[in-house]
Amino acid sequence: MNLRTPVTLVIAAATVLSLAACRDSRTDSAASDHLRIMVGGIDKVIYLPAKLADQLGYFKEQGLTVDLATQQAGVNAENSLISGDVQGVVGFYDHTIDLQTKGKCLTSVVQLANIPGEVEMVSPAQAGTIKSAADFKGRKLGVTDLGSSTDFLTQYLAQQHGLKAGTDFSEVKAGAGSTFVASLENGQIDAGMTTDPTVAQLTATGKGKVLLDMRTEAGTKAALGGLYPASSLYMSCDYVNAHKPVVQKLANALVKTLQFISTHSGAEIAAKMPADYAGSDKSLYEKAIGDTKSMFNADGRMPADGAANVLTVLSQFSPNVKGKKDSVRLTETYTTEFVDQVKP
Repeated sequence: MNLRTPVTLVIAAATVLSLAACRDSRTDSAASDHLRIMVGGIDKVIYLPAKLADQLGYFKEQGLTVDLATQQAGVNAENSLISGDVQGVVGFYDHTIDLQTKGKCLTSVVQLANIPGEVEMVSPAQAGTIKSAADFKGRKLGVTDLGSSTDFLTQYLAQQHGLKAGTDFSEVKAGAGSTFVASLENGQIDAGMTTDPTVAQLTATGKGKVLLDMRTEAGTKAALGGLYPASSLYMSCDYVNAHKPVVQKLANALVKTLQFISTHSGAEIAAKMPADYAGSDKSLYEKAIGDTKSMFNADGRMPADGAANVLTVLSQFSPNVKGKKDSVRLTETYTTEFVDQVKP
């Protein structure tokens, strides 16, 4: 009896430890399947796939609980990721390049769009004199925020005509939505870069006119000389490497959402979104989605030549990337590992 007792105790202890380990494993799994994602303007059509995936139940279908939060500027969203407040960001891909030069490893795991979806709008009062980026000289141009993707794109458009920010024109933080509309209407800016549904609102009310349209591949190539991958889900490299099953589930949900977008009309997509996103004009919201949805790709893959074009733009205007183009490890800023494994 005395000889067997230690053995019995060892077996009992091992059983308890084994059960505890199983419980811990389940707890860890449950925790990793619950994550928070920051969207750089959740009501912007360019970032629609994040909320649409949630509305369609595709995250839940994958066993994920995803809390979506929002910041009106991508530069603020990236700060939330770096500080660890969120596990991912739906924002412009270019932040992954910009942050790499500061020693931060971020990678796009699902590339939602190969073009920016941005539109340069001009006030009706200035439409007769501002007919292209060549006419930016002496103007006040609105951007979402200084240091944002719209800031870099605006500078690139002007630079093609020999114009330099601060010297030949000034950039003004105009935000998005109602703040952008007010800035254009009140003359705080002469022109500015924004997205739908703000574009649809401005054109429908006659408060703004389209100057440059980067909601299509043709418009983007004409303005920027090539593709400019923008809207994406990016995460820290450490998180991706440590939580590959979770990232795969996110990719599954988002690619399925992209396929939904490619096979449904603006009205059908709008019907799946929260009613308050449409505001007081449902048909205008449907039009905004219909005018923009062609920017989204259907497979979540990054076009390599597009990533190179983004680096070219940033190397000229991002204070962090300027002079460091040759040291950027571009293949570390995105991956197709997860979208390649998504089943049709």
